[in-house]
Amino acid sequence: MSRLLVSPLVPLRLAGVLLIATPLHAAPTYADPRPTAPPQTAVTLPMADAGWTVPTPAPAPNDLQEAGQRFQPRWSARGMVASQEGRASAVGAAILRQGGNAVDGAVATAFALAVTLPQAGNLGGGGFLLLWLPGESPALGRGCVGGARPVGRAGPPSGDSRELRLGTGTAVAVNFRETAPAAAWTDLFLRADGSVDRQRATRSLASTAVPGSVAGLLLAQRCYGRLPLQVVMAPAIALAERGVPVDRELADSLAAALPLLAADPTSRALYLRPAGGIARSFATPGAPGRFPRPASVAAAGAVHAPAPSAATGVPFPQQSAATPEPLGPRAALPALRALQPGEILHQPALAATLRRIARQGEAGFYRGPVAAALVNLMRQRGGLIRSSDLSAYRAELVRPLAGRFANHPLLSMPPPGGGLTLLQLLGLLDPADLAVSGAGSAASLHRLTEAMNLAYRDRNTWLGDPASMASPPSDLLDPTYLDQLRQSIDPRRHRPAAAIAAPPPPRRESVNTTHLSVADRHGGLVALTTTLNFAYGNGVTVPGAGFLLNNEMDDFTAAPGLPNSFGLVQGEANAIKPGRRPLSSMAPTLVFRPDGTPWLVTGSPGGSRIITTVAQVLLQRMVWGANLATAVAAPRIHSQLWPDRLSLEEGFSPDTRSLLEGMGHRLHPSAAMGAANSVEVLAPLGSGSLGAVDPRRGRTHAVGE
Repeated sequence: MSRLLVSPLVPLRLAGVLLIATPLHAAPTYADPRPTAPPQTAVTLPMADAGWTVPTPAPAPNDLQEAGQRFQPRWSARGMVASQEGRASAVGAAILRQGGNAVDGAVATAFALAVTLPQAGNLGGGGFLLLWLPGESPALGRGCVGGARPVGRAGPPSGDSRELRLGTGTAVAVNFRETAPAAAWTDLFLRADGSVDRQRATRSLASTAVPGSVAGLLLAQRCYGRLPLQVVMAPAIALAERGVPVDRELADSLAAALPLLAADPTSRALYLRPAGGIARSFATPGAPGRFPRPASVAAAGAVHAPAPSAATGVPFPQQSAATPEPLGPRAALPALRALQPGEILHQPALAATLRRIARQGEAGFYRGPVAAALVNLMRQRGGLIRSSDLSAYRAELVRPLAGRFANHPLLSMPPPGGGLTLLQLLGLLDPADLAVSGAGSAASLHRLTEAMNLAYRDRNTWLGDPASMASPPSDLLDPTYLDQLRQSIDPRRHRPAAAIAAPPPPRRESVNTTHLSVADRHGGLVALTTTLNFAYGNGVTVPGAGFLLNNEMDDFTAAPGLPNSFGLVQGEANAIKPGRRPLSSMAPTLVFRPDGTPWLVTGSPGGSRIITTVAQVLLQRMVWGANLATAVAAPRIHSQLWPDRLSLEEGFSPDTRSLLEGMGHRLHPSAAMGAANSVEVLAPLGSGSLGAVDPRRGRTHAVGE
């Protein structure tokens, strides 16, 4: 019987499926050798007229050596890094070549993304990291986890409950989700009439939670990395100090965010330039009153006169430690433009912050000048974070959530991450049934949609920070409960959302996070997802420190029963409370072969679409036989109960859409969903690795060691 086993929770039955050793459920292999066709054979048919035979045609010759699938992953003889930005991936691959392990490569890539991908890479946000390393845990000898070798006895150390032994290695998760400041309160974003103030919840400094990225990356590297921290961080420091040429993707992103970035003086000076011509005006979200208009862009965010870049001749301002005043609503600005392709983005203040972190560790960010600059900004502009919040912040090592799907061990992130909902969603699906109905069929998409709605209903009702959940996670993964949910799905008809939960008004969804996947030459794996929430967070850069701030407080439930900016309707378990970590959809995930050897690393950005994106990548690779690149590129769907609609990317046929409408689904065309940058370790171990960068966001490719 196929089972989705969840540890440390409870075993889960998966639709009573008998395991059959066929290629359908075996891990699909990457190679497509197309051997020489054997001679034709004859198959005797069980027909009334004896002697009838039908010749079996030989496979057509592949003289053109055409690939079996349209998309092909990138191959490396050793390790692999897949991230949204090519220069950051190259940094991670270079660290692997220097002898670093997957953790070193992932941490180096993440710090580089803070420089090259400011819309999502960050120091001022948070996220989750999931790792597996072969052999004995290196953290045991570094004071990071408990466990000691029994006195007078041979054998491995007793270990720590936060670590999980799988196959021949050790897995652990790092929770560096942001926390609510001590000054936060439940009704922080409610107006007097009880409605949610969306501007305050997403664009003001009150929307900033205590950042966790620096603490999380350093904890992972200190406990599980191999190289010195200064070596791992050196490439990111160099990129920030010397400057990076702006590519088309970043230029387009900055242009789209121009009103947001123009509202903050430091961000304006860093990412925008005078355009000349007629002045434009921009509203400043969450900034009460009017402030004097600065004489120039340089005056708004810089003290020193700009010096031309040697590479392009384009001026770039120096940042000041002083906090310039923000502009008020509709304040006039000189005509501005975003940095253009080929211009150089210099970030000397960010370079100084990174250098301080490399030398001093967590104290270089959560104490000292960087912390003082952040707290000073908060005091001047209505933010809640204080020095005590920064000094009290801790990233946490936690035990991964473990299960099995299609006979493969699977690890993902426990609450407040999205791994529990991912496992529940997979537990409602039958690999054998889906394999028969096929990828992209109306029957498969319908079943997947109905399972999504049930999983999101439970997620939004019960889940939150583990310290505050009223219902233990095991209740949501109980076999009897899953059986009941499964039986409630009509295989031919969509159940309206109103029959499952009360309706809210729909809200605009916003999606911006980033995910990276790393495998080293020894099979070590890291899946890391990090975020500012919105693109560029709330658009505010810390003066003198050079990093953007998150608006993650919006991920809490501002008012139970009303949707956040991702359209998610959540309950009391995710209400704002000092020190609490908000619920997240981020679900970095590792998959292993049935024998416990490493196989897949995946995850995605995408707000509420993260969980469904990861699930569909796994289904494509594990059930429908797609190679890694095809699994990442295949069109996706998403449904989260409310709004009551099925979102579809381009790529589904009119016939399939018509069948889904006939089942009662209200279809909604969607923009591209997620960016599941993924890595695969080839078997046997030592054969190399594959990487696939999601074409939806990454205009680059994975980089091999």
